[in-house]
Amino acid sequence: MDFKDDLVAYRLECANETLKDVFILADAGRWKTCINRLYYACFYAVSALLIQNDLSSSKHTGLRSLFNKHFVKTGKIPKELALIYNDLFEKRQESDYRDFVRFEESQVLPLIPKAEIFVKHIASFIASNSLNIPYPS
Repeated sequence: MDFKDDLVAYRLECANETLKDVFILADAGRWKTCINRLYYACFYAVSALLIQNDLSSSKHTGLRSLFNKHFVKTGKIPKELALIYNDLFEKRQESDYRDFVRFEESQVLPLIPKAEIFVKHIASFIASNSLNIPYPS
């Protein structure tokens, strides 16, 4: 593997580790922080995908734009999956930058399996387009 492959694998590892953190936070009832971690799990997966394809941005909005332009609008990634990432992006923005924002268990719990599906789909897509990056467990 070369540096790019190592970085892609590392970002996928970060995505999976961050998903594991979500369960710890959910058990503690830390719903606002769960939103943040769910978004970042998806963010790491998207950044891995973009790195694999020699695309990058220093801003979250730029990464989101590149993802939508090169993978969603082209049909490589289903729009339904992209909605998960886009929704988490909006919720994380709201949570981090607006006052008095709270999330309840009933709002967050349904997002956890959706984020897991998103990360797994992106990881599988990356693995199917690379000879060097195994599908993460």
